[in-house]
Order: sequence, then C-alpha cells, then structure tokens
Amino acid sequence: MAMSVIWTGMVAVSVLYGLWTGQGSAVAAGAVEGAAAGVELCLTMAGVMCLWMGVMEIMKRSGLADALSRLLRPVLSRLYPAFRRDKETMDAVSANVSANLLGLGNAATPLGIQAARRMARKTPGIASDSLCMLVVCNTASIQLIPATVAAVRLSAGCTVPFDILPAVWIASAVSVTVGILAAKLMARVWRREKP
Repeated sequence: MAMSVIWTGMVAVSVLYGLWTGQGSAVAAGAVEGAAAGVELCLTMAGVMCLWMGVMEIMKRSGLADALSRLLRPVLSRLYPAFRRDKETMDAVSANVSANLLGLGNAATPLGIQAARRMARKTPGIASDSLCMLVVCNTASIQLIPATVAAVRLSAGCTVPFDILPAVWIASAVSVTVGILAAKLMARVWRREKP
C-alpha cells in the first residue's frame, strides 16, 4: 500500500513539474520510452530466469539438488541448530541457498518463504533466531552465478555480462559473513536483555 502511494506521488509530481516547466511532451515521451525499455528488460530477464529455473528443475529430478542439500547440511545445521533434525525445513533452506548460489533471487524467494513458514510454526508470532538468520542469509546471499544481474547487463548492451564475477563473489561473501556475525551478536544481546 505504501509503495503504491509513493509511486503515484512520484508520477504525479513528475507530470505536474513537466507541465509547469513546459516539458510535458518530454515527460510523455520519457514515459513511453521507459515502458518500452521495461518490457524489453522483462523479456530478457524472463529468458534467463527460464533457463536457470530449468537448470534447478533438472538438478531436482536428477538428484543433484539432494546431493547439494547433503553437502550444505553441515553448514546449515550450524546456522539453524533448532531445525537440524527437521528434514523438510532443512531441504527448503538448502533449496533457497541453491537458488541464491545461482543468482536466482526471484526463485529463491518462494523457497525462503516456505522455509520461513516451517520455522515460524515453532514460535508463532515471534521471530526466532533461526528465522532471523534465514532472512539475513537470504537477503545477503552468496552468489556464484549472478544470473539476474547478468541478464540486466546483457539487456543494457554489455558484451561480457559475467565479467563482474570476482567482484560479486567478494561482495557477497563479505555481506553474508557480516550478516551472520551481526545476527549471532544480536541474538546474544537480545537473549541477555530478556527478563
């Protein structure tokens, strides 16, 4: 609701300012050009998303997703100790991490929501430490293949959309590390402050 108000306000201010300064035709041309660019970007990203969602489905059907889940389980069990014996929750978290590794934030979101719903059953109405950690890890997420960013760069005319890989790896590793440390620290601080 708030975003609708903000976007409507921005559009209204732009149109009114364009009319006030005598640039109404430029505002209209910019709106049409922006809409066309938005559709083109969506089509480019849809192709890349379909490709990587297909890869995720092949991984799932071939058993590679289960193997990746087993590979990630020791690390994820340490991050989510309250759910280490809950296979369905850990599988949802593993799938979320796998989608994030491939840079598929849009695909990772429903998987993260599924894991969050399962985690929320243990502490209804309260965000547990594990649930907060999930949000932090999903938001910061380590990306090995930034598919979405590469799609945006490709649609913008970049000839080598994956030349940003080293920077993405470093930035995502730092952001996940800082996020995990902050979540662990805040969990301890919060525990001490509770009566």
